[in-house]
Amino acid sequence: MNNRQPAWQAFEQAHVWHPYASMLDPAPVYAVKSADGVRLEFEDGRRVIDGMASWWCAIHGYNVPQLNAAIEQQLGKMAHVMFGGLTHAPAALLAERLLSIAPAGMQHVFFADSGSVAVEVAIKMALQYCQAQGQSRKTKLLSIRHGYHGDTFGAMGVCDPVAGMHHLFADQLPNHFFADAPTAASDDVWDDEQMTSFRGLIEAHHSQIAAVILEPIVQGAGGMRVYAPEFLRQVRSLCDAYDVLLIADEIATGFGRTGTMFACEQAQIAPDILCVGKALTGGYMTLAAVLCTAGVCAGIHADGQGVLMHGPTFMANPLACAVALASIDLLLASPWQQRVAAIETQLHQQLSPCRESERVQAVRVKGAIGVIEMKDPIDVVHVQQQLIARGVWLRPFGRLLYTMPPFVIRSDDLAQVTAAMRSVTM
Repeated sequence: MNNRQPAWQAFEQAHVWHPYASMLDPAPVYAVKSADGVRLEFEDGRRVIDGMASWWCAIHGYNVPQLNAAIEQQLGKMAHVMFGGLTHAPAALLAERLLSIAPAGMQHVFFADSGSVAVEVAIKMALQYCQAQGQSRKTKLLSIRHGYHGDTFGAMGVCDPVAGMHHLFADQLPNHFFADAPTAASDDVWDDEQMTSFRGLIEAHHSQIAAVILEPIVQGAGGMRVYAPEFLRQVRSLCDAYDVLLIADEIATGFGRTGTMFACEQAQIAPDILCVGKALTGGYMTLAAVLCTAGVCAGIHADGQGVLMHGPTFMANPLACAVALASIDLLLASPWQQRVAAIETQLHQQLSPCRESERVQAVRVKGAIGVIEMKDPIDVVHVQQQLIARGVWLRPFGRLLYTMPPFVIRSDDLAQVTAAMRSVTM
């Protein structure tokens, strides 16, 4: 192991911010030299299995030949061109592929920079739709507690205002409606009281609500919670009954993570607006997309104006679109359903013993997602050091230690991840 620190790290530590970190008292960060397969190699020579898939996006692992080739081929043509007044084949082909695999009814695609921006665009779509219908009072959104939808201001406004990470900005954010999140983890334990809070809010305030926004089946950074498909079915029904649009934030759950291509499929419903990102490019570049139905598109144009008021500089970046198309094709050509099912089975088997620990509150598994919820907050710095010593990279937060590994992870590598998780929680 090489303990000599590269010269650039001293500058980086003094001047570069990291996500959700203090600049004055920063937590340790680990310098990555390279990445291949499911492993990261640190500058000091240590190698760790990435059980996070780089915040859930590197579903194929790293240094993937097919994705490398897509980037290289597109780079020889053009790296970028503005999307205002111009277009290109990678954007068109990616849009076609997305619509071919999306939940039923999706007809139009808006490309965005990131997941947070995709949520902003989805909210704009809903608000402009209502304005064009002459429904000027519909300026609010309805969501559920424990939700997380991004870090920009519109997205922060629909994150959990109490338990979420954006409470510092509570006075600056718009006030929306938040229903209690369902506690039933599956349809087997469903009872209709799960709908009481949501039903009450939409019945009382539907004249003000432009759209419902939620993360289908699995809530991500707001708590890594799993809930019953029946909740989604009834939300869809209530949205239809009260003329409210439904936005599905599948940025974390899309592209197979929960066991179906999109989590909505597990409830046999389709949204009016769909947000995708993260795994869209296989972790290679930042890109997101907002899909909507023909009805939403026509509704936005109903007042004769019809200009969707958003246009990122790097919208539909050709490099990102090319690698996203290659990533989707690679996913579709792979036995991804079997891989995710095998990961789910192994996570169930190897994380279940943690339930016996007095320190553990709960263990949750859904698709290629495994979560250990502790009773007390995790000492992230200490736990990460222990995990790295066991050859595993995970990023705990709050009381949660979880893994969302690449779909290509081998069973022995996943066993190393789960063993490390057990060792620091039991």
